[in-house]
Amino acid sequence: MPPQRPATPANRDNPVPVSSLPARGRVHSGGYVQSITVVPATEPPRFSAMVQDVDAAYRDTPARNPQARVRLVWVGQRRVPGVVAGTRLAFEGMVSTVDSYPTIYNPRYEIIGRPENET
Repeated sequence: MPPQRPATPANRDNPVPVSSLPARGRVHSGGYVQSITVVPATEPPRFSAMVQDVDAAYRDTPARNPQARVRLVWVGQRRVPGVVAGTRLAFEGMVSTVDSYPTIYNPRYEIIGRPENET
């Protein structure tokens, strides 16, 4: 039997909460899209989304309890179908800090659906 490898930040079976992302390295995480940013047509194409923890989303107002967020940036895209405010995502990529936010460029992502009985 091969030896068991320790859990790594990019392990899909053990996603890292957004609040615990490292400063650099490959990660697998998830959360809710808090906001999106679309750049003007005069700038190079770029689509970004701010994502916060699954457990933190919709729990408390940001003024009372600031939440950890990560910025996902798709370079060369003006929009990403299905990625809108309120969408739950699982994502994976290389994280680095840009403008004091953890940022992942061109992440792999998966849109997580909600059960029908959940509002």
